[in-house]
Amino acid sequence: MMNLIAKYYVETDLPIEVAAEAIAAEQSTGTWTEVEGSGSDLAASVVRAVGNLAEIAFPVELFEPGNIPQYLSVIAGNLFGLGALSHVRLLDMDIPERLVLAHKGPRFGIEDARQILGAYDRPLVGTIVKPKVGLNPKQTAMVAGRAVRGGLDLIKDDETLTDQSFCPLPERVEAVMAELDRVEGETGKKAFYAVNVTTGADEIAERADIAIDHGANMVMVDVLTAGFSALEVLSSEIDLPVHVHRTMHAALTRDRRHGISMLAISKLVRLAGGTNLHTGTYAGKMDRDIEENDRCRDALRESWFGLKRVFPVASGGVHPGKVKGNLDGYGIDCIIQAGGGVHGHPGGTIAGARAMVQAVDAWMKGIPISEYARNHRELEEAIRLWGT
Repeated sequence: MMNLIAKYYVETDLPIEVAAEAIAAEQSTGTWTEVEGSGSDLAASVVRAVGNLAEIAFPVELFEPGNIPQYLSVIAGNLFGLGALSHVRLLDMDIPERLVLAHKGPRFGIEDARQILGAYDRPLVGTIVKPKVGLNPKQTAMVAGRAVRGGLDLIKDDETLTDQSFCPLPERVEAVMAELDRVEGETGKKAFYAVNVTTGADEIAERADIAIDHGANMVMVDVLTAGFSALEVLSSEIDLPVHVHRTMHAALTRDRRHGISMLAISKLVRLAGGTNLHTGTYAGKMDRDIEENDRCRDALRESWFGLKRVFPVASGGVHPGKVKGNLDGYGIDCIIQAGGGVHGHPGGTIAGARAMVQAVDAWMKGIPISEYARNHRELEEAIRLWGT
């Protein structure tokens, strides 16, 4: 019998073996007392329980293939409320081939996105439109166009901008894409605009279709607020790459002793079909776990039963001086993204975009950023403001 192996960190006053058995029972066939049939072949079993670590084997028959919400009900359900466990965290899961192949994964992976942009053998560089809310469609397009003129590959909405009255989605997409077409015609530079289509499950595909009707070349979803199924709908029904924001993730991931790891979320996003996923920075403003960054990076890009590879995205407090630290961690196949680190540049958005691209160029050439900045004014100004 094939199993899904879930790995947990556990803190409890019980012996770890007893705690692990409680998790296995609660999340499969058991309950708080003996009932007929609780010892069936569908019962989960303890593979290992040592120190604070427990590995539980869940028979594949417990899962409805293709149903990520149901997977989470099994491996990340009631166990968080068990009174005998003071802390418990889902660290990882080894998902059997049968369940992986019940999902199509990304329609557009790393290689597809690179082909659309004609950008090979280098990291992609992106930005977030700032201020994150408050701009009208024309103003949003102006910011986006300047970023692409500065050399950026991807412009995205922030997580709180959807279809508000001050910046309606149809008008915003039309204005931004018209500006990006204008910039491409003048410079030859192609770029994605990831428009945030996050909404309820009953409307998300329709909203994405509206974005496409107005020229969109990428959509974005806040996966944890909308749900993994919303992402899967977008990936399977919409013929565009999908940028995945992880807003709200820290409610699950930040406590290293409790909740759900970013690694587990990364695997589910790849199953559900994301093209790009915010996975954290090696250098930035957000709380980080370097080892978990490594594991997320690998889970998105390593071979996995034929599913396409996903771009990890470094974002949050990034500026040119932070580029090397992030690229040392992620390598070429990533997107490095700066919001304030582009638009807050003393020379404005175009100069800020150029400074980010120059910092990437310095890393690609193996030249120290301070040395490279001597002959690149925009980078020099960014370093003078923000440091390295």
